[in-house]
Amino acid sequence: MLIELATLTLLGITDLAGPTHHVQGIDVEGEIVWVSAVEKATHKGFLSRFNAKTGQRLAMVEVQDGDRYHPGGLQLDGESVWLPVAEYRRESSAWIQKRNKQTLALEAQFPVADHIGCVAVQNGVIWGGNWDSRHFYRWRADGTLIDKRPNPTGTGFQDLKFHDGSLVGNGVKNPTAGTIEWLHPESFVVQRSISTGRTDRHVRYSNEGMAVDKSVLYLLPEDDPSRLFRFRLP
Repeated sequence: MLIELATLTLLGITDLAGPTHHVQGIDVEGEIVWVSAVEKATHKGFLSRFNAKTGQRLAMVEVQDGDRYHPGGLQLDGESVWLPVAEYRRESSAWIQKRNKQTLALEAQFPVADHIGCVAVQNGVIWGGNWDSRHFYRWRADGTLIDKRPNPTGTGFQDLKFHDGSLVGNGVKNPTAGTIEWLHPESFVVQRSISTGRTDRHVRYSNEGMAVDKSVLYLLPEDDPSRLFRFRLP
Protein backbone atom coordinates (compact mmCIF):
# COMPACT_ATOMS: atom_id res chain seq x y z
CA MET A 1 0.00 0.00 0.00
CA LEU A 2 1.42 3.36 -1.08
CA ILE A 3 0.01 6.65 0.16
CA GLU A 4 1.11 10.27 -0.08
CA LEU A 5 2.11 12.20 3.02
CA ALA A 6 0.16 15.16 1.68
CA THR A 7 -3.07 13.15 2.13
CA LEU A 8 -2.51 12.68 5.87
CA THR A 9 -3.94 15.06 8.46
CA LEU A 10 -1.32 17.48 9.78
CA LEU A 11 -1.90 17.61 13.55
CA GLY A 12 0.58 20.35 14.32
CA ILE A 13 4.06 21.81 13.99
CA THR A 14 6.38 22.64 16.89
CA ASP A 15 9.44 24.88 16.60
CA LEU A 16 12.27 23.42 18.68
CA ALA A 17 14.38 25.85 20.70
CA GLY A 18 17.80 25.83 19.07
CA PRO A 19 20.47 25.37 18.30
CA THR A 20 19.64 21.90 16.99
CA HIS A 21 22.60 21.72 14.56
CA HIS A 22 22.36 18.93 11.92
CA VAL A 23 19.47 16.72 13.06
CA GLN A 24 19.95 12.94 12.79
CA GLY A 25 17.33 10.94 14.70
CA ILE A 26 14.37 11.25 17.05
CA ASP A 27 12.05 9.24 19.23
CA VAL A 28 8.90 10.33 21.03
CA GLU A 29 7.14 9.27 24.20
CA GLY A 30 4.16 11.25 25.45
CA GLU A 31 5.12 14.95 25.42
CA ILE A 32 8.89 14.35 25.18
CA VAL A 33 11.01 14.09 22.03
CA TRP A 34 14.61 12.91 22.06
CA VAL A 35 16.83 14.35 19.31
CA SER A 36 20.33 13.39 18.15
CA ALA A 37 22.38 15.90 16.16
CA VAL A 38 25.90 16.56 14.91
CA GLU A 39 28.00 19.70 14.50
CA LYS A 40 30.69 18.82 11.98
CA ALA A 41 32.75 22.01 12.38
CA THR A 42 33.46 21.32 16.07
CA HIS A 43 33.39 17.48 15.85
CA LYS A 44 30.64 17.30 18.45
CA GLY A 45 27.54 15.13 18.74
CA PHE A 46 24.52 15.87 20.91
CA LEU A 47 21.56 14.08 22.46
CA SER A 48 18.73 16.31 23.70
CA ARG A 49 15.31 16.07 25.28
CA PHE A 50 12.63 18.57 24.24
CA ASN A 51 9.02 19.19 25.16
CA ALA A 52 7.26 18.12 21.97
CA LYS A 53 4.42 20.61 22.44
CA THR A 54 6.27 23.76 23.52
CA GLY A 55 9.64 23.09 21.87
CA GLN A 56 11.52 23.85 25.11
CA ARG A 57 14.85 22.04 25.49
CA LEU A 58 14.84 20.07 28.74
CA ALA A 59 18.33 18.55 28.71
CA MET A 60 21.35 18.05 26.45
CA VAL A 61 24.61 16.07 26.60
CA GLU A 62 27.57 15.71 24.27
CA VAL A 63 28.06 12.13 23.04
CA GLN A 64 31.26 12.26 20.97
CA ASP A 65 34.37 10.15 21.60
CA GLY A 66 37.37 11.31 19.59
CA ASP A 67 36.79 10.68 15.89
CA ARG A 68 33.38 9.22 16.67
CA TYR A 69 31.10 12.25 16.92
CA HIS A 70 28.25 11.47 14.49
CA PRO A 71 25.16 10.24 16.38
CA GLY A 72 22.41 8.67 14.30
CA GLY A 73 18.84 7.42 14.39
CA LEU A 74 17.78 6.21 17.83
CA GLN A 75 15.05 4.34 19.70
CA LEU A 76 13.78 4.23 23.26
CA ASP A 77 13.84 0.93 25.13
CA GLY A 78 12.18 1.01 28.52
CA GLU A 79 14.10 3.50 30.64
CA SER A 80 16.95 3.75 28.13
CA VAL A 81 17.66 5.13 24.69
CA TRP A 82 19.93 3.39 22.18
CA LEU A 83 21.87 5.38 19.59
CA PRO A 84 24.98 4.97 17.42
CA VAL A 85 27.89 7.42 17.57
CA ALA A 86 30.12 6.94 14.53
CA GLU A 87 32.99 8.45 12.61
CA TYR A 88 31.68 10.86 9.97
CA ARG A 89 32.62 8.65 7.01
CA ARG A 90 31.48 5.47 5.32
CA GLU A 91 32.97 2.10 6.38
CA SER A 92 34.53 3.49 9.55
CA SER A 93 33.64 2.66 13.18
CA ALA A 94 31.00 3.38 15.78
CA TRP A 95 29.91 2.97 19.37
CA ILE A 96 26.40 1.69 19.98
CA GLN A 97 25.45 3.56 23.14
CA LYS A 98 22.78 2.87 25.73
CA ARG A 99 21.85 5.99 27.70
CA ASN A 100 19.38 6.79 30.45
CA LYS A 101 16.38 8.40 28.81
CA GLN A 102 15.88 10.88 31.66
CA THR A 103 19.43 11.95 32.56
CA LEU A 104 20.96 11.05 29.15
CA ALA A 105 23.92 9.53 31.06
CA LEU A 106 25.87 6.72 29.38
CA GLU A 107 24.90 3.30 30.77
CA ALA A 108 26.75 0.94 28.41
CA GLN A 109 28.23 0.78 24.92
CA PHE A 110 29.81 -1.64 22.47
CA PRO A 111 32.03 -1.05 19.40
CA VAL A 112 31.22 -1.82 15.76
CA ALA A 113 33.73 -1.84 12.89
CA ASP A 114 31.47 0.12 10.52
CA HIS A 115 29.69 3.46 10.35
CA ILE A 116 26.28 2.82 11.90
CA GLY A 117 23.79 5.53 11.03
CA CYS A 118 20.63 4.33 12.80
CA VAL A 119 19.44 1.72 15.27
CA ALA A 120 16.14 0.18 16.37
CA VAL A 121 15.38 -2.06 19.35
CA GLN A 122 13.01 -4.99 19.79
CA ASN A 123 12.95 -7.67 22.53
CA GLY A 124 16.55 -7.13 23.56
CA VAL A 125 17.88 -7.18 19.98
CA ILE A 126 19.54 -4.09 18.50
CA TRP A 127 19.11 -3.54 14.76
CA GLY A 128 21.46 -1.17 12.94
CA GLY A 129 21.76 0.27 9.48
CA ASN A 130 25.17 1.34 8.23
CA TRP A 131 25.84 4.40 6.00
CA ASP A 132 22.65 4.79 3.91
CA SER A 133 21.54 1.43 5.39
CA ARG A 134 23.12 -0.61 2.63
CA HIS A 135 23.34 -3.40 5.20
CA PHE A 136 21.37 -4.24 8.32
CA TYR A 137 23.07 -5.60 11.43
CA ARG A 138 21.58 -7.33 14.45
CA TRP A 139 23.30 -7.53 17.85
CA ARG A 140 22.43 -8.73 21.30
CA ALA A 141 22.48 -6.03 23.97
CA ASP A 142 26.00 -7.04 24.99
CA GLY A 143 27.28 -6.36 21.47
CA THR A 144 27.37 -9.96 20.24
CA LEU A 145 26.76 -9.93 16.47
CA ILE A 146 23.78 -12.03 15.40
CA ASP A 147 23.96 -11.38 11.67
CA LYS A 148 24.54 -8.86 8.88
CA ARG A 149 22.34 -8.79 5.78
CA PRO A 150 22.03 -6.56 2.70
CA ASN A 151 19.13 -4.12 2.48
CA PRO A 152 17.17 -5.17 -0.64
CA THR A 153 14.80 -2.17 -0.73
CA GLY A 154 17.13 0.39 -2.30
CA THR A 155 16.11 2.93 0.34
CA GLY A 156 18.84 4.80 2.22
CA PHE A 157 17.22 4.70 5.65
CA GLN A 158 18.26 7.47 8.07
CA ASP A 159 16.14 6.61 11.12
CA LEU A 160 14.71 3.21 12.12
CA LYS A 161 12.04 2.11 14.58
CA PHE A 162 10.35 -1.12 15.59
CA HIS A 163 6.61 -0.52 15.76
CA ASP A 164 3.78 -3.07 15.93
CA GLY A 165 5.96 -5.89 14.62
CA SER A 166 7.41 -4.00 11.68
CA LEU A 167 10.76 -2.35 11.05
CA VAL A 168 9.88 1.21 10.06
CA GLY A 169 12.43 3.39 8.28
CA ASN A 170 12.51 6.77 6.61
CA GLY A 171 14.95 7.75 3.92
CA VAL A 172 15.53 8.40 0.25
CA LYS A 173 15.15 6.36 -2.92
CA ASN A 174 17.03 8.82 -5.13
CA PRO A 175 18.02 12.52 -5.01
CA THR A 176 14.38 13.63 -5.39
CA ALA A 177 12.21 10.89 -3.86
CA GLY A 178 11.68 10.43 -0.11
CA THR A 179 9.81 7.58 1.56
CA ILE A 180 8.80 5.96 4.83
CA GLU A 181 8.54 2.18 4.65
CA TRP A 182 7.18 -0.56 6.90
CA LEU A 183 9.30 -3.70 6.43
CA HIS A 184 8.80 -7.29 7.48
CA PRO A 185 11.71 -7.71 9.95
CA GLU A 186 12.86 -11.05 8.51
CA SER A 187 12.19 -10.84 4.76
CA PHE A 188 12.51 -7.02 4.45
CA VAL A 189 9.47 -7.06 2.16
CA VAL A 190 7.89 -3.59 2.07
CA GLN A 191 4.41 -3.92 3.58
CA ARG A 192 3.33 -0.30 3.23
CA SER A 193 4.97 2.99 2.32
CA ILE A 194 4.42 6.74 2.40
CA SER A 195 5.80 9.01 -0.30
CA THR A 196 6.88 12.08 1.62
CA GLY A 197 7.48 15.10 -0.61
CA ARG A 198 9.07 18.30 0.78
CA THR A 199 8.41 20.93 3.43
CA ASP A 200 7.78 24.58 2.55
CA ARG A 201 11.53 25.05 3.06
CA HIS A 202 12.10 22.55 0.23
CA VAL A 203 13.53 19.87 2.56
CA ARG A 204 12.46 16.23 2.12
CA TYR A 205 10.22 15.22 5.01
CA SER A 206 12.07 11.89 5.16
CA ASN A 207 15.55 13.43 5.37
CA GLU A 208 16.34 12.75 9.01
CA GLY A 209 14.36 12.18 12.24
CA MET A 210 11.26 9.96 12.26
CA ALA A 211 9.20 8.33 15.02
CA VAL A 212 5.82 6.64 15.41
CA ASP A 213 3.90 6.88 18.67
CA LYS A 214 0.56 5.08 18.60
CA SER A 215 -1.17 6.45 15.47
CA VAL A 216 0.93 9.61 15.12
CA LEU A 217 3.88 10.00 12.74
CA TYR A 218 6.56 12.47 13.87
CA LEU A 219 9.08 13.96 11.45
CA LEU A 220 12.01 16.31 12.15
CA PRO A 221 13.55 16.82 8.70
CA GLU A 222 15.11 20.26 9.00
CA ASP A 223 18.30 21.50 10.62
CA ASP A 224 18.40 24.51 12.92
CA PRO A 225 15.84 26.05 13.13
CA SER A 226 14.12 22.66 13.36
CA ARG A 227 10.38 22.01 13.20
CA LEU A 228 8.67 18.88 14.53
CA PHE A 229 5.77 17.80 12.28
CA ARG A 230 2.95 15.57 13.53
CA PHE A 231 0.71 13.62 11.14
CA ARG A 232 -2.21 11.27 11.81
CA LEU A 233 -1.56 7.81 10.37
CA PRO A 234 -4.48 6.07 8.65
